Amino acid sequence: MTTVMDGLSCAVRLESVHKTYGDGEAAVHALNGVSVGLRRGSFTAVMGPSGSGKSTFLHCASGLDRPTSGKVLLGDTDLTTLKEKELTELRRERVGFVFQAYNLLDSLTVEQNIVLPLRLANKPFDPEFLAEVARSVEVHVPMDRRPGTLSGGQRQRVAIARALVTRPDVMFLDEPTGALDTRTARQVLEALRHAVDRWQQTSVMVTHDPVAASYADTVLFLADGRIVDELPRSEPERIAERMAHLGEW
Repeated sequence: MTTVMDGLSCAVRLESVHKTYGDGEAAVHALNGVSVGLRRGSFTAVMGPSGSGKSTFLHCASGLDRPTSGKVLLGDTDLTTLKEKELTELRRERVGFVFQAYNLLDSLTVEQNIVLPLRLANKPFDPEFLAEVARSVEVHVPMDRRPGTLSGGQRQRVAIARALVTRPDVMFLDEPTGALDTRTARQVLEALRHAVDRWQQTSVMVTHDPVAASYADTVLFLADGRIVDELPRSEPERIAERMAHLGEW
């Protein structure tokens, strides 16, 4: 299955992307000819069984890993042509990341953690914008607190604020609610959905959870390294049913 949009409307575009690990009989084809365009301002969930290529898709789309062949474009920038230093700068300035592990520094305050990407890029930050971002993802804690004193849900909100504060072209989220209980996960997803709507922030989320995927505008289904189906925004039950019958599509 191939899902391609007009390049001008896409924040991220993959064109015939293959990713192979290893050689010969031991080779693993994690991605097998993936072509997809993700519209600017959209929220996309990526689902599939273990080994389907979800994490590899995220890593290649975000510039964390290079495809074996094919193209990955962030806007009109072809990531496959960039040198490692250029990729590092691009990820720092144009891409936001949120992982299951919050990756916050306990030696820094909440505010210092949020603005860390700007400090690393030697860029100033606007306190009013910082406050607005924090409000948009419901970081309702004092900015001088340390992450170690926060709940898991608040730490994940801080991580999302950190990803948003650079105004990235795309925000990539890898199982952002995987370490949270059900109630806290829903609260974080609601805050994330609000941020996407508020900022028109293009977001791509890898998840195994149909409830998490139900907050996205579109759900892409991967199997054996290929996009085999997609759904517009749907209820968790319909997403779970489609996951259970992936082999039929």
